[in-house]
Amino acid sequence: MKFTVTSRLACGLRAAIAAGAVTALLLPAGALAQNSAAAAAQQAAQPVATVASPEYRLAAGDSVRITTFQNPDLSIESRISESGTISFPLLGTVKLLGLTTGQAEKQIENGLKSGNFVKQPQVSVLVVQVRGNQVSVLGQVGRPGRYPIETAQLRLTDLVAQAGGIAPGGGDVVVVVGTRSGKPFRAEVDFPRVFTSDRRNDDVLLQNEDVVYVDRAPVIYMYGEVQRPGAQRLERGLTLLQALAASGGVTQRGTEKGIRVHRKGPDGKTQVVQPVMDDVLQNGDVVYVKESLF
Repeated sequence: MKFTVTSRLACGLRAAIAAGAVTALLLPAGALAQNSAAAAAQQAAQPVATVASPEYRLAAGDSVRITTFQNPDLSIESRISESGTISFPLLGTVKLLGLTTGQAEKQIENGLKSGNFVKQPQVSVLVVQVRGNQVSVLGQVGRPGRYPIETAQLRLTDLVAQAGGIAPGGGDVVVVVGTRSGKPFRAEVDFPRVFTSDRRNDDVLLQNEDVVYVDRAPVIYMYGEVQRPGAQRLERGLTLLQALAASGGVTQRGTEKGIRVHRKGPDGKTQVVQPVMDDVLQNGDVVYVKESLF
C-alpha cells in the first residue's frame, strides 16, 4: 500500500512538472515578454545603495551652534578659535578642529557622560557660518568673491556654478593656484573639456585658500574695409574666412586680395603675414582689409 501511494505521488509530481513545461511552451511570446518586463521592473524598484559624500570638517573661524537636549544651560553658539577649540560649559576647552559634526557631537556627549554631568546626553552640532575653509574666485565670472567650502569634495565646476558661471567675456582656460602638501600648486584647466567623458579628472578638487582665476577671452581685431570693424572674440579654430563672415564681410570698396594680418612674434616684434582664407587666427591678431584700387 505504501508503495502504491508513493508511486501515485511520483506520477502526480511528474505530471505537474510536465504540465508546467507544456504551459510555458504554449505561452505566447508577448506573455513571456510581459513576465520578463515585470521581473525587471520589480528589480529596478528595489532601492539602490548610494555612497554618501564626505562630511564637512570643522575649521578655525567656523561658527557652530551646539544644542543639548533638555539642557538649555548646555546649549551655546560659539566660534572655533585659531587653535581649533571652543569653551563648553562644564567641559572647559574642547577641540573640534578637523572633526565632522557627527564626531563633534560624539566627543561632547562622551565628555558629559564620562564626567557624570548628564546620564544620556543628546547633542547636536550645527555649522552656522563657514569661515575656516574658503576659496577665492576672481576674473571673468558672474559673482567674483570668496566662497566657503561647505563639503569635503568641492570641485572646480561646483565653484564656478556658485559664482554665476563664466561671464560672456571670459575665456575657456581657468587657472587654479594654491598649495598641496606644503608645495605651490598651479593648474590650467580647459574648462569646456572637463565635461567630456575622458577628461573628468581635470575637474580640480579645491582646498582651503585656493584661488580660481578666469582670464578674459582671447580676441582679434578687424579693421579696414569690413562691415563691422572692431574687437572680436577668438573662438577655437577660428579661420580668417569665419572672422570676415562674423564682421559682416568685406565692403564694396574692399578687396580680399589686400588682406594682411599683423601678428606679434615670439620676440615681441610685429610681423605682417599675407594669409589665405583657411588660415587659423591667433590671439591678438590684427586683420586689415585694404581698399581696392579699382
